[in-house]
Order: sequence, then structure tokens, then C-alpha cells
Amino acid sequence: MKRWYLAVALLFLLTSVVVACRVFSDTPQSTPGLAKASSPALQAVITPGSNPTVVDLVSQQDTLVSLYEKVNPGVVAVRVLTSDGGGQGSGFVVDEEGHIVTNYHVVENLTDLEIAFPSGLKTRGKVLGTDLDSDIAVVKVDVPREELHPLTLSDSDQVKVGQTVIAIGNPFGFNGTMTMGIVSGLGRTMQSLHEAPGGGIFSAGDIIQTDAAINPGNSGGPLLNLNGEVVGVNRAIFTTSFTSQGEPVNSGIGFAISINIVKKVLPSLISEGRYDYPYVGITSTDDLSLLQVEALDLPRSTGVYVNIVTDGSPADKAGIVGGSRPSSIPGLQSGGDLIIAIDGIEVQTFSDFLGYIIKNKSPGDTVLLTVLRGNEQIEISLTLESRPSP
Repeated sequence: MKRWYLAVALLFLLTSVVVACRVFSDTPQSTPGLAKASSPALQAVITPGSNPTVVDLVSQQDTLVSLYEKVNPGVVAVRVLTSDGGGQGSGFVVDEEGHIVTNYHVVENLTDLEIAFPSGLKTRGKVLGTDLDSDIAVVKVDVPREELHPLTLSDSDQVKVGQTVIAIGNPFGFNGTMTMGIVSGLGRTMQSLHEAPGGGIFSAGDIIQTDAAINPGNSGGPLLNLNGEVVGVNRAIFTTSFTSQGEPVNSGIGFAISINIVKKVLPSLISEGRYDYPYVGITSTDDLSLLQVEALDLPRSTGVYVNIVTDGSPADKAGIVGGSRPSSIPGLQSGGDLIIAIDGIEVQTFSDFLGYIIKNKSPGDTVLLTVLRGNEQIEISLTLESRPSP
């Protein structure tokens, strides 16, 4: 059975499938160094009449070497002890006050926390705040200022599929490891670590997919653009392969939390230890198949079809309608609303819908939903609330 794995080997179960489509919800769901370009060995290559491909490779090499030398001092190893043993992840410095970002699952249930800097300095850290919805934690360390090399945070809304990205972290305990790949996809949705009342798990949105090698120990480390700016926080891999010790093996499908999500929640995690995500209260099938569209008798194949509305949720209070009549597909109820836009912005999938809300809205904000109910198009105003806890 295919599985999600956190990059420290934390298992994610696959979400339920209906006609091979994933269901997501914001409500409960059941070595030698490289020579520099200026070195004599390479100067001999870069001469008039040289192969332009060689020159391009040397330029790329220098870019990567320079990037690593600039960024690596700000990447740390996060080592934890728990009642079940220990583990290791990655993290990175975000300011001169000693705040470090990592994954929540790296520091979950810890009894002792050690932060190791590339300089060799080791110190204990204190967890200031955690975000189970996006799997982020903030750790505070008290170290000399010269040990702190904050990384620059980019604008992940500007990231494009096909863009080159770099991961730096500590896979399998190999500190300061650098890997390279591209952005393979944007706006992915996956399960969060936030359990909801009555069971089920909320969804995390605005996830970046990459083929840069991410393995156990990379969790919490930065995903960077070629300017050395952080575009995401490495979180998980999807794999069906394992080592002889049962460790998940990179399959070329890795996932990172977009840095814009991190920038939005970071101030609250530092000051209050938590962040409240906006909550709608619907369950939807992401990316409807043609078979499903036909079974539901929908007028279009794009939009957010509302399978279920949670009782007492903002969606329920606003009058959003969920499916209530059997369709030709077992378990799929017809008659639900189809949300086609939010605040005038078209949404094609639940991932689009969730990403917009998480990045742009907060509890208490009001959004305007454009809904198709049968053949009628209506506008519905909905006031967001905070995601409930177990």
C-alpha cells in the first residue's frame, strides 16, 4: 500500500479515495571539494573557442558553491530525545534573536532538545510555539550573535513549476547535505497533524512539490531558490520503497510547506505559542473526475463540490448545502453546492480554495462565495472561525 512518510519516517496514511480521487477537508474526516571557476584547472577550460556547455556548467557550479557557503551557516541539526528513543531533523535560523524554524513532527513529544550549528557549537533549545496544521515549530536558542546567520525568506507566491530549488539539511545524520532539483508542483494539499473533535484530521494547503532529494533527517530544513532565499520548509516524502532497516527511500516526490505560510504564522508562534487557522467546515472531493461530474449532474467539471457540511460550522451557519441524495457512485451524495469562486477569484479545486483561505484570511474575516446550486448561481457571505481542537 502506498504511503506518505514524513522525512523522519513519520507515517501518513493515504486519504480515502472515491473513484481514484483524493478527498480533502478543512473539517474532520473520518569528499573532494569542487574547484572554483577561478582555479587554474578550470581557467584552462574557459578559453576562446571553448565548449559553451562547459562554461555554463562552471557557472552553475560556482553559483551552487557560493549559495552553499552563504546559506549553510544558517542551517542547523535538530536532535531530540523522546521516551521512545531519539531522532534528528533539520532547521534554520530566521532572525538575530535566536529563533529557529523546524517541523513540529521533529520536536514532537521530546524530553531533550539539542541544536547543533555548522561551526560545531551545540546548545539546548526551547520550543516556543507549534503549528500542527502546517507542521511547523519555532525553537529559541541562546547563543553568541556570531553563531546566528538568519536566512532570507522569499515570496513563495512567485515560485514557478520548473524552477530550480536546493535543499540543505541532515539526511540520515549527514549534516550539511545539499541536494538540487526543481519545483514539480504547486498548491498541493495533504493531511495535517491537527486532529479534530470526533476523529479525523484537518488538511494542510499551499504545499510545494519537489524532486530535490529529501530523506529522513531533512525535515524542517530549508528549500531554497538560486538566490539562497527560503521558499519552503521541507516536510515529507511520498514513497513505496524502503531500506533494509525499514527507512523510507526518496522517490523524487517531496513536499515543503510554502514559506508564505510560515511568514504568516511565525509572529504568533513566537509571541503566543500557537496560531489559529481559519475554518469553513466542508468536506470536498479534490479534482472531480468526469465520471463523478456526470454522477453528480454538475454543470461544470471545475469547482469545489461540497460533499459534507459540518453541523454548527461557519458553512452550516451560512447556508452552504452538502450532498444529500444517492448518486450512481456508492458513497457519493449528489445535490451539494458547487463553489466556483471566493471573493471573486475562480477556484478550480479544493486545493485552490483552501490555499486562498489559509494564505489570505484569518478567523473572523468574511468571504464571499460564488456558488452553483443546481442551475442557479448565488452569492453567499460566510464568516470564518478558528479550527476547533479535539
